[in-house]
Amino acid sequence: MKRFTRKSGTAGLLVVVAVVTGAILAGSATAKQSANIQVCVLLPDTKSSVRWQQFDAPDFAKALKKAKVTYSITNALNDPQKMVSQADSCLSRGAKVAIVTDIAQGTSIAIEKKFAKAGGQSIDYDRQVVGGIAKVYVTFDGKAVGAAQAKGVVNALKGKSKPVVAELWGGPTDQNAFWFKSGNDAVLNPLFKSGKLDKGPQQFVPLWLATNAQPIFEQMLLKTNNKIDGAIAANDNIAGAVIAALKAKKLKPIALSGQDATVQGVQNIISGWQSMTVYKYVPNEANAAAKAAVALLHHKKPPGINGFRKNGSKKEPTVALPVISITKANYTRLFKDKFLKKSDVCVGDFAQFCK
Repeated sequence: MKRFTRKSGTAGLLVVVAVVTGAILAGSATAKQSANIQVCVLLPDTKSSVRWQQFDAPDFAKALKKAKVTYSITNALNDPQKMVSQADSCLSRGAKVAIVTDIAQGTSIAIEKKFAKAGGQSIDYDRQVVGGIAKVYVTFDGKAVGAAQAKGVVNALKGKSKPVVAELWGGPTDQNAFWFKSGNDAVLNPLFKSGKLDKGPQQFVPLWLATNAQPIFEQMLLKTNNKIDGAIAANDNIAGAVIAALKAKKLKPIALSGQDATVQGVQNIISGWQSMTVYKYVPNEANAAAKAAVALLHHKKPPGINGFRKNGSKKEPTVALPVISITKANYTRLFKDKFLKKSDVCVGDFAQFCK
């Protein structure tokens, strides 16, 4: 387990931050844990993606410390009621801005309303809170994510005649899953219509979990008599489940997408089992959300707004950040950006594939 430590500015109190197991990550520029804070970061879980604890939590700590605001960063461990308790704790400590990654629609809306009632404001982070009242939505461009995934699979299928492409989208209760799907559809649907690709089975993966994705893909293989040439996997977790199903049946690799540029995803890419992953440089997202929080604390308009996303009957101001496709040709960029460590990726059986 990796641990990050931070000393408070006045009393040298050591606050231990658990990043991998993710029970709670909290930081404060004051001496006491119970002291007042300004910004409350609420992260959803540790299972849908490793990013929340490996990247978002420490990146938020760095960004908010740099902005010289006091803060709390917690992870709800996929428990909506836990997130409510964490939000209540923030409010009891005087927090005025909540940065909310949607965990469950009703829960997230209730949290945003609690902050508004207390005179505070909210930011939707990465996942839009549909029906919420946040002042801004900070995220990566979801349609660009989906388009990159589809293009990656199509490129990996060059030379094949009418290949069958299956699709495993993200969690059906997450608006991002539909946003990513819109990018998949924009690229793939015209190719399905023209007959250049054959449409295979398609399904959402509840909660984005690999444990749900593997049996879904196994059923897809059964339905097609193992005739699947490519698959859209909404993230690296789901791609890993697809690979596990293929290996269990002793089948060869297929064209396969991913997302989040995780260690596992990159290992699957360099070993030939995954075609690409979508690289979302999380520090940019955390920094953008931190800047938005600081602006709201000072009653100013959040910077960087470059569009609007429909949210119920209204349009939500949105900061949509660009994404990058990572393949075997450019994966070392992740090391140069210090997003991943080569020593974490190029280990064991994977060392032989590294440049």
